[in-house]
Amino acid sequence: MNPPVPRSSADPQPATGGQVDAARLRRLLGDVGLAWFLERVRQRMASGRPLTGTVTLAHPDELQRRAAERLLGRTPGAGRSLTVRLDAVDAILRDSGVSPGGLEAAVVALTGPVAVHAEVRGRRERAWQEAYGPLDALDAGLAEWADRIREDGYVRRLARTPEAAGPLVTAAVRALRALPAVPPTSRATFAARHLSGAHALDEGTPLAALVLSGLRCLTGFPDGSGAEWRREAWASAGLLKDDVSSTVLTLNLRGTPALDWTADAGEPAVLTLRSLTRHAQGVVLSGTGVVHVCENPAVLSAAADALGPACPPLACLQGQPSAAALTLLRALSAQGAEILYHGDFDWGGMRIATALGRGVAWRPWRYGAADYRAAVCKVAEPQELAGASAATPWDPALAVALTEHGVRVEEETVLDDLLADLEKRAR
Repeated sequence: MNPPVPRSSADPQPATGGQVDAARLRRLLGDVGLAWFLERVRQRMASGRPLTGTVTLAHPDELQRRAAERLLGRTPGAGRSLTVRLDAVDAILRDSGVSPGGLEAAVVALTGPVAVHAEVRGRRERAWQEAYGPLDALDAGLAEWADRIREDGYVRRLARTPEAAGPLVTAAVRALRALPAVPPTSRATFAARHLSGAHALDEGTPLAALVLSGLRCLTGFPDGSGAEWRREAWASAGLLKDDVSSTVLTLNLRGTPALDWTADAGEPAVLTLRSLTRHAQGVVLSGTGVVHVCENPAVLSAAADALGPACPPLACLQGQPSAAALTLLRALSAQGAEILYHGDFDWGGMRIATALGRGVAWRPWRYGAADYRAAVCKVAEPQELAGASAATPWDPALAVALTEHGVRVEEETVLDDLLADLEKRAR
């Protein structure tokens, strides 16, 4: 730490009543050989400690010894260290009239005001709490996230200062209150509409990182890493890189010339978000008004092979529900379609099902506790469940059964049962 620089002798005013005598104070304490002493006193003042006891300088040079001698009016000793009693200096300053307020007033007059660390920390913490204030405007669904980022230092790492954090938190709250985006839209379009410009949510910006953290809490999107994971996480709240990257795999839907052609052939079709945002209302179900939804493409492919054009309408999530999948299923649901869902019996599958339920209502398709217990018996080589457990709100007993057995059952294990159900509904 640099030693304190005494003020110019023109700064303090000559002593009048209780004021510091500037000229005499300069001669008494302003010697460069006492710079270490002034700095020690300032440190004590900043920490809120009383100016009593002693301060010691190890290995003083001759200049520092002579300055101490002039201050105290005596030789302070010839040892390897130099010790000065603070109360002795305080008494000299008061008794001589140089600084009627004592040592503390003299140091402030020479080197300027001293900020007490506790007071500085208090002001800083109040500034941080003020920066977090906009979080109070979030809905109850994000209250837990808001509490967490207040405590875990994430915003402090992103913004560094409360002055920068205030606008960052305000912008993040504005974005999160507008999510999920319905209908889905590009991230750039959303940012231009709700934030400072189209690039406000570009990758690598503090705002993008904070909004992504919040929207994952909003949608329940699982932990992960990498560019693909981030793209899917954004998409879970309806924010897309573009309108053609998000797709959904389907079988035997109708309503457009392309869909009618693939349905007549009993072949799977891939629908983009772009096509769905323009033509979703034209997509229709044939037969019973039920659409089955699976998690894995192997199920849909097997259904196309086994049943072809006769297979009832089927959609496949291929993991977390994409914006395209949610757009399709919402449109079908609005037409009165009943959505039946089946997925893997593992904790990841439970989270996918829960995420789907946040976007569209569905009923389980062989996806309850009894179905899981029956499926466990069909597993030839049991795989242990991995990862953190998850809730199963459509059937709380399912989470209990998964915990009890601890066995992962992939959707393909019960493929014959799923195909049998589809065949019963075949037209």
